[in-house]
Amino acid sequence: MKRGLAGQYEISATGDETVRAFVPAPLPPDPTLDLSGARQRLLERALLACGRLDGVTALLPDPDLFLYAYVRREAVLSSQIEGTQSSLSDLLLFELDEAPGVPFDDVMEVSNYVVALEHGMARLRDGFPLSNRLLREVHEKLLASGRGADKHPGEFRRGQNWIGGTRPGNALFVPSPPRHIQDCMASLERFIHATDDGLPALVKAALAHVQFETIHPFLDGNGRVGRLLISLMLFEAGVLSQPLLYLSYYLKQYRDEYYRLLDTVRSEGDWESWLDFFLEGVANTAGSAVDTAHRLLALFRDDAASVRTLGRAASSALRVFDALRDRPLTNLNALTERTGASYPTVARAVEALENLGIVHEVTGRKRERVFAYTSYLAILNEGTQPL
Repeated sequence: MKRGLAGQYEISATGDETVRAFVPAPLPPDPTLDLSGARQRLLERALLACGRLDGVTALLPDPDLFLYAYVRREAVLSSQIEGTQSSLSDLLLFELDEAPGVPFDDVMEVSNYVVALEHGMARLRDGFPLSNRLLREVHEKLLASGRGADKHPGEFRRGQNWIGGTRPGNALFVPSPPRHIQDCMASLERFIHATDDGLPALVKAALAHVQFETIHPFLDGNGRVGRLLISLMLFEAGVLSQPLLYLSYYLKQYRDEYYRLLDTVRSEGDWESWLDFFLEGVANTAGSAVDTAHRLLALFRDDAASVRTLGRAASSALRVFDALRDRPLTNLNALTERTGASYPTVARAVEALENLGIVHEVTGRKRERVFAYTSYLAILNEGTQPL
C-alpha cells in the first residue's frame, strides 16, 4: 500500500548550505497495515519458525554454549555491514588476548558489539524496560572504544548527520534535524510499549527498526543499534526466551534490497513491502538457526563418540572436549583453567584430539599455540566472510 510520504521534509541550514531533512510521522502507519491473505500466512510462518527456534534450545546440552557462539557470529555479521573486516576467529583470538591479525579498531568494534548486546539482554532480564535510556546505554557500550569513541557514546546527537555523500548537501538521505530527535524517539518509545494497537510483536519490531533507522538518533552506530533493537524487542515481548534470532546475515545477503525498501517506506509509505521482506527474513533466519543447532548437536555427538574410543585417556580428553565446545578457539593455559586439570594432562588430551582430527593448531608456533575446534568453527563461520 502506497500511503505517500511517511513524514515530512524540513528545510534547515547546516553549515553554509541548505538541506532537506526528513522527519518521520509517528507510528503506527495510517491507514493501518494490511495483514490479510498471503501476508498473514507469512506472519504465521515467521512466528512458527521462531517457536521452533525457541524450542530447539531445550535440546541443547547447554543453551548458553549456543548463545555464546551465536552472539559472536551476529557481532561479526552486524559489524561487517558497517564495513569492518574482522572474522569470527579474529574476535575469538582477540578475546583470548592473542594478536588478531586485523586492524585493531575492526576487532574492537566487533567485541564492543558483543558487550552492548549482552548488556541490553541482561538489563531486560533484570526487569529494566526497553526504553530510550536502555538504547543509550547500549550505544555507550557499543562505542566505548575504537572507532566512534569520539562520537558521543550514549548521547542522542546534537548535530546533523547524513547517509551517503560527503556532506548533508549531497547526501542520499538526511535524517531528522537534531531538534526533533527527542520528540521522535519519545514517540518511538511510546509505540514500542503501546498495547492497544493490535499489532503482533514481529510486526512492531519491523516497524520500529525502520523508524529508528529513519530518525538516526546517534552520530554513529545507528545501523548496529537498530539491528539490536529487533533482538531486544522480540526478547522483551517473549517471542524468544533466548536472544537467538539475528537478521544481520539476511540483511548482508540482500543489502541493496534492504536499503531500497527503507527508502520506499520513507518516500511512498509502502510499509507492507518492507514487512514482507522482514518476515521472510525472520522465517528464513530462524529456520537456518534451527538447522545449525541440529548440525552442532550431531557434530558434538559424533565427536564425543570418537573421543570415547581413546580408552583410559578418554576421561581427560572428554573434559577438554567439553571445554572446546564452550570456547572453540583457545590455548592450553585457558583449557587448564577451564577444566581444572593439570597442564601436562591437558596437553596430552589436546594431542589426542589432534590425532582424531577434532582440533587443529592454528598459529604454526612451537610455543603459545592456539587450538581450534575446526568443524565447529566452520559451521559458525558460514556466511561471515567479509563483504
